[in-house]
Amino acid sequence: MKNKIIWICLLMSTFLVAQEKFSVSGTIKDQKNGETLFGATVYLKGTTNGAITNEYGFFSLTAKKGTYTLVVSFLGYENITKEITLDVDQTINFEIKEASTSLETVVIEAEESERLNIRKPQMSVSKLNAATIKQMPVVLGEVDIIKSIQLLPGVTSGGEGTAGFNVRGGAADQNLVLLDEAIIYNTSHFFGFFSVFNADAIKDIKLYKGDIPAKFGGRVSSVLDVRQKDGNSKNFEVNGGVGLISSRLALEGPMFNKKGSFLVAGRTSYAHLFMPLIEEIKDDKISFYDLNLKTNYEINENNRIYLSGYFGRDVFDLSQFIQNRYGNTSANLRWNHIFSEKLFSNLSLIYSKYNYELVLDFIKLDWVSDIQNFNIKYDLRYYTSDKLKLDFGVSGISYNFNPGEIKPSDPTSTINARQLDKKRAFEGGVYVSAEHELTDKLSAQYGLRLSTFNRLGGQILSDYANDLPVVYNSEIGIYEEGEEIGTTDYGRSESIKTFANLEPRLGLSYQLNDDSSVKASFTRTVQYLHLLSNTSSVTPLDVWAPSGKYIQPQKSNQYAAGYYRNFKDKTYSLEVEAYYKNVDNRIDYIDGSDLIGTNNIETEILNGEARAYGLEILFRKSKGKFTGWFAYTLSKSEQRALGGNVGGPGINNGDWYNTPFDRTHDISVTGNYELNEKWKFGVNFIYQTGRPVTYPDGQYQYEGLSIASFDARNANRLPAYHRLDFSATFTPTKNKNRRWQSEWVFGVYNAYARRNAASVSFVQDFDTGENEARRISVFGSFIPSITYNFKF
Repeated sequence: MKNKIIWICLLMSTFLVAQEKFSVSGTIKDQKNGETLFGATVYLKGTTNGAITNEYGFFSLTAKKGTYTLVVSFLGYENITKEITLDVDQTINFEIKEASTSLETVVIEAEESERLNIRKPQMSVSKLNAATIKQMPVVLGEVDIIKSIQLLPGVTSGGEGTAGFNVRGGAADQNLVLLDEAIIYNTSHFFGFFSVFNADAIKDIKLYKGDIPAKFGGRVSSVLDVRQKDGNSKNFEVNGGVGLISSRLALEGPMFNKKGSFLVAGRTSYAHLFMPLIEEIKDDKISFYDLNLKTNYEINENNRIYLSGYFGRDVFDLSQFIQNRYGNTSANLRWNHIFSEKLFSNLSLIYSKYNYELVLDFIKLDWVSDIQNFNIKYDLRYYTSDKLKLDFGVSGISYNFNPGEIKPSDPTSTINARQLDKKRAFEGGVYVSAEHELTDKLSAQYGLRLSTFNRLGGQILSDYANDLPVVYNSEIGIYEEGEEIGTTDYGRSESIKTFANLEPRLGLSYQLNDDSSVKASFTRTVQYLHLLSNTSSVTPLDVWAPSGKYIQPQKSNQYAAGYYRNFKDKTYSLEVEAYYKNVDNRIDYIDGSDLIGTNNIETEILNGEARAYGLEILFRKSKGKFTGWFAYTLSKSEQRALGGNVGGPGINNGDWYNTPFDRTHDISVTGNYELNEKWKFGVNFIYQTGRPVTYPDGQYQYEGLSIASFDARNANRLPAYHRLDFSATFTPTKNKNRRWQSEWVFGVYNAYARRNAASVSFVQDFDTGENEARRISVFGSFIPSITYNFKF
């Protein structure tokens, strides 16, 4: 018996030693400039054990005790291999350099990264870096992140000269746009021709179209996560460009004895300088400018702080008629802390504001509105084992809404100033999610977010008969304002309305072989803010409103499934995804609604629902002299609003109707060809089904006036939108030892001069008395551009 016990103890000891595991963690940086690399791959050669670096370049992986070959790879960079012995937990930081000698090096780098992406359960996400975006043809020579993501499947725009973007049949306000974690409420400059993102200051972007991680909340359609560069921590560097109507300059370099770095990037337009040459607009002014700032400091190996900010402004002045100024301001103070090889944390304090000013010179009135928020969030990632990683955290956002202050600009005016009711709210969230390798082939990503929203007091709200702010007048067949029976004064310490919602997330991936997999996901999201707008895209004049006593939060369920495959040694890839989503409590506006300048917005809307479904195909070539992709989306986006307790048939007689952003077919082709070291060429082609609109279907005479009658809501469409763009980049021969680098970028936007319709209006010709349709186009010809970029 004694011998048996000894043998059992020896066997147990051997088993425990065999199962003993250790962790290796660290940070991956660019050797040239010290930038942390998001999405770099770290794996143990000959195993399925690997990790992807997070937004701050941090990785951690765990394996059984033993000796391994650790491989670090990132697309476009040379591999690093290092022999390690895992017998204790250890920290190893790497700096990798860009591949510059052979294409084969890049091929090796991409393989394991692509294989891990096939295995990862995350789906419906697109990642682009600044280098890829800069290769695409653009309007007026200005690189544009928003225009670039519109070339991806499932992403569309409202047309030329419109701001915002639509994802999988969702509205523009259903996208959460973040710049270094700060919320950006309006993404446009120049009324939609440019975005607020300066490509010289951007490191990379991620667009989540579905399967949104549990750490994100507040929107029901997508998340666009934009990250600024940290700044070169090795050498002082200058980047810039001079275009036809705008220029930009970025400065970055080391600080604090190379324990930190800084970035300062600015852009400005100067189109207004040429206006005096044109008699009709010589006194007008149209311009924009913005400024990106960022700095960081490494306190020690386990602690680093970041401070980043953004400020942008647009100015639009029509002499003696109207003045318009709007823009975003944001700031973020972050603290990265590594508790151990397995636990990473990030604490952020964030401020964001969007404000709008309108001066109506012809009636001497000023209108100022804004929305601002203060946000604190704490995110942690725990690398429990080689099979399981946990993310968890908490956040809180305090909102202040100023829908508008209207006051006379003329001190002698008899018009009284008017302040629309200011609103306050607080949104909280706590979440936990896991990335779990269940078997060698099956992986899961699952999580749960609990969101809360408290509409705070500090204003007087109207009370309505039967609690109905909108009623149906059956005698004349229209919806109108409900009967106000009194008011309730809510003090600042009171709560008007509170909401709480659980938001589960689930993603599954099954690897069919080394080159293909199938994935499926379910995402439930809740949105507590609503954008009040009479247009189909974001405009500076739009006003944000919180959920409350009469407006319910939007709730969305999205289901998606996809097939993913790599071909020809990872040279080609194919992604096919199908999705279906529904949105409850999607508000819509009654016929004849007036959204501007009203305190009681609840009297102008009906509660409804929306649904969208579609199929997305993305075929990509990522290696060789010619690279690019083909994207196709077949989709449908509809909504309806029934009468319900209000009575009546609802909007459009309660039938489903197309949303303003429904696009049945959406095709985009993007290609880049490197002819030699001097010349590179790019091309884009876009085709979209025309945007839904409502046309008149007849007219009648009333007291000598011609009154139009209209068809069903959004039952008609504008003509199809299509466009072809070209670009050519010329890099002069240079001495490789010189720091000065430059290039010329030549572009042609709308190469075959397509007159795409921004709108179609029906008017009466005064000479003939006949009604006619008139097409309004933003561009009626091709638009050439030239930009000189430099770096030293």
